[in-house]
Amino acid sequence: MISKDFFEALADLETEKGIRSEVFIEALRTALISAYKKQYEGGAGEVDIRINPEKNSVKYYTVRTVVEEVTDREREISLPDAQLLKKSYKLGDTVYEEFVPKDFGRIAAQTARQVILQKLHETERDNTLNEFSDKKDELMSCVVRKVDAKNVYVELGKGQIEGVMLPQDQVPGERYEVNDRIKVYVKNIKNSGKGAQVLVSRTSAGLVKRLFENEVPEIKAGTVIVKSISREAGQRTKMAIYSEDPQVDAVGACVGNKGARVNAVVAELGGEKVDIIQWSENPLEFIAKALSPAKVISVTQTDEKAAIAVVPDDKLSLAIGRDGQNARLAARLTGWKIDVKSESAAAKMEELNRMEEAGAEDHSATEA
Repeated sequence: MISKDFFEALADLETEKGIRSEVFIEALRTALISAYKKQYEGGAGEVDIRINPEKNSVKYYTVRTVVEEVTDREREISLPDAQLLKKSYKLGDTVYEEFVPKDFGRIAAQTARQVILQKLHETERDNTLNEFSDKKDELMSCVVRKVDAKNVYVELGKGQIEGVMLPQDQVPGERYEVNDRIKVYVKNIKNSGKGAQVLVSRTSAGLVKRLFENEVPEIKAGTVIVKSISREAGQRTKMAIYSEDPQVDAVGACVGNKGARVNAVVAELGGEKVDIIQWSENPLEFIAKALSPAKVISVTQTDEKAAIAVVPDDKLSLAIGRDGQNARLAARLTGWKIDVKSESAAAKMEELNRMEEAGAEDHSATEA
């Protein structure tokens, strides 16, 4: 029914996976009882199963209660009949009688196999959740193990836990080959019921922040603070930084000697451009800096969280960026809606506003 090999396998699993054999034994006992009742539905009373790994044995027992008058022979036994088995039985006692179930060997073996697989699956899931519960939002090195039409599967940590990088977390144009060693951002750990799933990303702004933390000791120490990051993965990132210590050059700390620190991050990002912006508590000043590398002449607030930034005519395309990318990233970085205008366009708009105001005044004077 359940062979000696089964119990030896449990001992091996305890050594290899760290799962106590008692866990398997109890799970198997419960599963066998359930399987037996299902197999003999309608014809089986209460049963108990005792598993002894030391003797490599599995024994089945009927379970009946000693009663004065029997109304259910499957679950009850009279006092005289019970005392034929053992004289010390009295009313209310539970009588266990061993029996050998017919035609149950194949089902028992299948059940044992299913229990092992299920427990292994549950334990691996729990181990994954435990190991990675404190890894969310962290940077990790990994090895690419499989690439299919959509997802990239990576091996994380010493426990060789599998992580998955979904299409939206893959950098456009970045190629992933089996055995490539890459750095990823642990985006989330999900317990799907069927198993734990570690979601990793190469597109997250958090990846850039963690890379800079690794390269810039001042960020890790909290001397330099990353205030916000806006990113279009594979193309450009803007990062706003700040230090409360006037003696610390926050931008210089992130750039590093001869650009060594920022270049290390750029290299890890596959050549993605990175603009390091000095954060300012003055939002208009911050907007001007955020439009870097373009020079900004002036920034004027037009509404709540909305402003017009004026740039030299020859810097308009630089300020807006290809397909509006630079202005778009600046808007995300600052949290403001930014309308970028050339100096000449701004001057024309100002002239039109003056003419409209003058016309309105003349009209008022005529009516008077």
